[in-house]
Amino acid sequence: MNSSAGKASIRVIAVSSSGGHWEQLMLLNDAFAGTDVFYITTLHGLAERNHLKDVYVVRDFNRQTPVNALISAVQLMRIVFKLRPHYVFSTGAAPGLICMLFAKLLGAKVIWIDSVANAEKLSMSGSMAKVFADVHLSQWPKVAEKFKSRYEGSVL
Repeated sequence: MNSSAGKASIRVIAVSSSGGHWEQLMLLNDAFAGTDVFYITTLHGLAERNHLKDVYVVRDFNRQTPVNALISAVQLMRIVFKLRPHYVFSTGAAPGLICMLFAKLLGAKVIWIDSVANAEKLSMSGSMAKVFADVHLSQWPKVAEKFKSRYEGSVL
């Protein structure tokens, strides 16, 4: 629903770390048709490789790199407050979680899709996202049942 005849468009942020998280997010591209979608990831070059516009790159981090986490959080906050999304989708990992927290503060609906790599339990970020996500999905039926998430299939 791009802007036309005075209608406001639906703004979506699709965010993930690079690697498998990004590959799974790219498999969801068709779901964003008809929206103004902005991508956030942690590796330069992914936008070009996937022929995407409107891609932001933030500092990658994990629990062993707290300075990078702080830098990334500031970057994510600026992006979210600039774009003011209606929806945020993430396939993980930590940058997706932080982005969703800021978006939730602005009233966005947030959808977490735990990585298919987590076949036995939720990821650490996925466990944290479960607390506030409007929709929380696991790509494994047994994991969804065990951790009270939802299973709607897998993206792979």
